[in-house]
Parts: sequence; structure tokens; C-alpha cells
Amino acid sequence: MPPDVAHNPIAMGRFIALAIDDAPETLGLVSRALEENGVTVLVARSGEEGIALAQRVQPDVILMDAVMPGLDGFETCRRLKATPNATSAPVIFMTGMSESEHILRGLQAGGVDYITKPVVIEELLARITTHVLNARAIQSARAALQYAGQTVVAFATDGRVSWGTPNAVERVTEAGLVENGAATAAVQTWLSRLGSQPMSAAKPYANDRLTLVYLGQVQGEIVVRIKEDTAGTEDERLARTFNLTAREAQVLLWLSHGKTNRDIAEILSLSARTVNKHLEQIFHKMGVDNRTSAAVMADRALHGA
Repeated sequence: MPPDVAHNPIAMGRFIALAIDDAPETLGLVSRALEENGVTVLVARSGEEGIALAQRVQPDVILMDAVMPGLDGFETCRRLKATPNATSAPVIFMTGMSESEHILRGLQAGGVDYITKPVVIEELLARITTHVLNARAIQSARAALQYAGQTVVAFATDGRVSWGTPNAVERVTEAGLVENGAATAAVQTWLSRLGSQPMSAAKPYANDRLTLVYLGQVQGEIVVRIKEDTAGTEDERLARTFNLTAREAQVLLWLSHGKTNRDIAEILSLSARTVNKHLEQIFHKMGVDNRTSAAVMADRALHGA
């Protein structure tokens, strides 16, 4: 007897599932079970057919056989997750192979989970529900970032670009931080270190054009924010950021380096009184009331939070 559709979270969500498998018996079993639970099921008998169907329909979840003639499930998944037209649907592998190396291959290809054949329908339903709801939550978060005007890119653990807000992938590619859809070796080294340290301790990665600031990890993806490194010296960048005069920016720069008022006066050939006057204007324009706050804000503007 089929589960109670009215109380099934999958049915309530009206999900679309795409099943890619060359075995008709598996497709039939999965299709019947999901349709009984209110899921719209599309089927494909090959990797090529599945890719074409996914691009037309944009399913909520993809169930993928790992071993298929021609284009196997691993390569099919890699192509589905390749930019710039990567599908956001989570890929769950259905496989008779349970060895860790095969499981790892599936995850490295872009899959989020796997179940072993013969498929246990109750387990499949539970995993589909979890991953689809997680994917929808992530999509909402991405939409919020886009709406807020944030420029963000996410990398998979192997360095591949998973997704990005509009123009973000193009920007990191043009800046030489990404090549052929994956992080360069230097960026990948930086990414690999992020999981072993607190987010607050993670240093940004920068070249002469862009800075990547670590935002955290979501479902194994490393999310970074892109900061434009505007041309010019540090004091010129501070002047633009806080609407300071050239001299005020110089004073603020030396302040951010830990210099005292007397030190700044000597460095810039100013009187101590003039330095104090400049600091008053700097604090006012920055909206702070002490030198420590000004120094922290200046350091963040130059080097990232």
C-alpha cells in the first residue's frame, strides 16, 4: 500500500525527479514508487539523454546510475555540474558498487549521496526529501546574496567552481584565479587550508586584480566573496573608501600601521596639532570615535574582513 501522500513531504513539495539508468527494471521500480508519492518522474536511458533532458526541464533531483554503457554516471554528473550551465539539482547515485573508491568518485563528480542497489524505496524517499529541501534552502540563500548585490563564488572540494552569482565566475576567470572551470593550483592550495582553521582566522587570497574572502562552507562547498582590488596605493584606496582627502588618507594609513600621533607627525612632516585636526575629520567621516575603531576599519578596507 503506498504511503499517505497527503502527509508525505515530497508530495507536498511537488518535486520533479529525473532518473537516469540504462536498466528498464530499475527505472520502472523507481518511477512507480515516486509517482505513488506525488513526484513527477522523468526517465532517461543514457547519460547523453539525461543531460539533454535536465537542461530542458531543470529537475529538483537527479537519480543517477553509476555504471552505464557509453557515458557513465560519473562523467554524466561531471557534465551536469560543469559551468556555465550547471544544474543546481542534487545528484544521488544509485549503484551496486559500495567500495569507498567508487563512493568517492561519485562525490568528486558532484554527487551529494548514493544508495546501493537493489534500491530500498523508503530509504530513497527519505534521502530525496532531505537533499531536495536542502537544495531549495541553498537556492534561497543564493538568491538572497544576489539580491543583496554580493559577488560570490562556491568551489567544490576538488577545486571545481560549483556556482556563482551573476558575472562572478567570469570575474575570477578573467583575473586568472580560475582556469577551465576550476581553481588554479595556488587558489586550490588556499582553499584546502580553509577547513582546518576557524573562519575568523582565515586569511584572504589575493592577486593584483581580485581578493577572495572566505565566507564558510555549505554542504561541502567552499563559499568565497569577491573583492575588487582597485588600482592605486593603499592611501588612495582609503581615500576613495571613506571619502577622505589625500592627507587624511595618509594619516589614516599610518594610524592603521600602529603609529602614534607623534610618529605620524614626523613621517609626514606635520605638527602634532595638525595630525590631531586630521584625525578629528577622519573619525567624523568614518563614523567612529576612537583611533582603534578607525584602524580596524582601515585594515578591513585594505585587507578584507
